[in-house]
Amino acid sequence: LLVRAAHNRRVAHPEKYLWEAVRSTAPVGTMNVEVPRGAHRAPRRAKLTVRVAEVAVHPPRYRKHEPGLAEVDVSGVLAEEENPPPGQEAISWLLVTTLSLTGKEEAQRCVEYYARRWLVERYHYVLKSGCRVEELQLETADRLERALALYSIVAWRLLWLTYEVRVHPTDPCTKVLAQEEWQALYGMVHPKRRLPRRPPSLKDAMSWIGKLGGFLGRAGDRSPGVKTLWRGIFRLHDFTSALKTLQNRGSGVVGNA
Repeated sequence: LLVRAAHNRRVAHPEKYLWEAVRSTAPVGTMNVEVPRGAHRAPRRAKLTVRVAEVAVHPPRYRKHEPGLAEVDVSGVLAEEENPPPGQEAISWLLVTTLSLTGKEEAQRCVEYYARRWLVERYHYVLKSGCRVEELQLETADRLERALALYSIVAWRLLWLTYEVRVHPTDPCTKVLAQEEWQALYGMVHPKRRLPRRPPSLKDAMSWIGKLGGFLGRAGDRSPGVKTLWRGIFRLHDFTSALKTLQNRGSGVVGNA
């Protein structure tokens, strides 16, 4: 397991408490971590100092006489930002793990695992708020598992699109959209223009999909989030199906979109 410590637990160590025990050790090294944007935080790269200590966590005092409750051997990994940007709160993560830590690389890997929690949280957000998996009225576990398998792919694609446009905004949108998809998208957003010879950029395409889902795209707005992309892609699928139907009937509207 790998969890973030919420309480300063008592440990079998000269310092007696978890935070003090780990902080008393010499740093094993430093590392850089990408910190995503938050409600009151701009995205940035943080330089963290990493410390490690092997400790044994005592059972709670009021339960220490219960049978089977013994000390638990764990490793504490403390990752702290010593020089945060002005006005930003310094990152300070105390992680507790049962993974074997034999050196600097293993400790840094634990910090990297924990730094991915934002991505994991967004993935579950898409599953619950976008795909609404908690509202499925399925009668058997087997049906629920099959539904989750399908929705997991949908959630992954939405999350991938959200982050791909942030990392590679100038790439052509054909990287993530089929030809008929970007053509239908362009035709809906620019009904009086002809289709361009080259597909638009990934940034433009995702902005248009976001607008289909309610994204306003004002000067101070950031890129579309998962929720607006989810709604926009739903509408885009309908437009693409309509375009395919017209193409099959030979209407020729594609060239005049």
